[in-house]
Amino acid sequence: MRNGLRVAGALVGTAALLALAACSGDSGSDSTSGGTGGGSGGDVEVFTWWAAGSEKAGLDALVSVFDEQHPDYTFVNGAVAGGAGSAAKDLLQTRLQANDPPDTFQAHAGAELTDYIDAAQIEDISDLYDEFGVTDVFPQDLIDLLTVDGKIYSMPSNIHRSNMVWANPAVLTEAGLDPAATYATLDDWFAALDAVQATGKTALSVGQTWTQVNLLETVLMADLGAEAYNGLWDGTTDWKSPEVTAALEDFQKLMSYTNTDRDGLDWPEATQLVMDGDAAFNVMGDWAVAAFEEAGKTAGTDFTYFPVPGTDGMFGFLADSFTLPVGAKNPDGAKAWLETVSSLEGQTAFNKAKGSIPARTDANPADFSEYQQTAITSFADDTIVPSLAHGAAASVAVLNAISDATSKFTSGASDLAQYQADLAAATAE
Repeated sequence: MRNGLRVAGALVGTAALLALAACSGDSGSDSTSGGTGGGSGGDVEVFTWWAAGSEKAGLDALVSVFDEQHPDYTFVNGAVAGGAGSAAKDLLQTRLQANDPPDTFQAHAGAELTDYIDAAQIEDISDLYDEFGVTDVFPQDLIDLLTVDGKIYSMPSNIHRSNMVWANPAVLTEAGLDPAATYATLDDWFAALDAVQATGKTALSVGQTWTQVNLLETVLMADLGAEAYNGLWDGTTDWKSPEVTAALEDFQKLMSYTNTDRDGLDWPEATQLVMDGDAAFNVMGDWAVAAFEEAGKTAGTDFTYFPVPGTDGMFGFLADSFTLPVGAKNPDGAKAWLETVSSLEGQTAFNKAKGSIPARTDANPADFSEYQQTAITSFADDTIVPSLAHGAAASVAVLNAISDATSKFTSGASDLAQYQADLAAATAE
């Protein structure tokens, strides 16, 4: 896994390496001491897009630990709803440009952070890694990957996997399929999708554009393989190549199996279609497992999961992290929040609720669900590749351009040839 992280990080570029290591770390101080805040107290505005579902549950769990570790501070919820943080990022950029930053804000770990670094909007927090003792619980190569020009700019809170399929066994059985089956290739999966579609059920549920981009990245992984997929982000794989054309044709075919109301749904609603038995499959990051469990669903009985066909052995990497903005009104409070984010208690509480995994070497796998234990193993063993939809593979500008091109294509405003040309243009910026 660690070699895979180096490969993926190198391919994304030095700036992206900043966050490809997105894990978190331990607090070096006593959990009730008040830590970094030094007792100065006050409100701490924490800006996230965790406003509902398992994401909100994870935030609430983290806040509970924060309240215990730093009772002198008052958490102020700055959450802004919107899939994958799109609405939050727009508002955040407005505030940063107006010199009105929150005390700390969530950002996807990866190339997404380079925009904030280049604009001098976030502080170097390298000293906090030493102060909180995280260098003792992060593998050294992760620390290396976090470092850009000798500096570290964010404290990751979790690790997620983007390339997972979630399925409803009852719907599969109704379609005459083995509910426990997995599929080696996309072609194998197409046959199963055809069988479900013949029953009148939605074969593959998706939501608004960012979920479609999440699906796109997994198809590119499946058809190109890890090395060529990574090459899309460092220029060694040609977006105009026949191999990419074939992958886009597979993406187009997958979209033909999806629900017609997709553009009006966010990921929870798209996942709910699988829970309710209205759809067979959904491709979503592993925050979905927490949504299933929160709804009282049992893995193996009410839902199953497996890597997107063709991506077994790859871990689509993304992570959330927190920053110290330049000009924060309560920097001590922000540092207190970062301490909680990095602590073993915070990592355990947050990730148990959200469905993600910690990267701390001292986290106990037995504290986590069956799925999370498989993710911990996969993260250790598989080739790590960066998620496009969640900020690890490309800058915000590139992601926005790819999202716009995808929306045009899936809404019928462009054909496949134009879509491929638009993707090539987006990554050439």
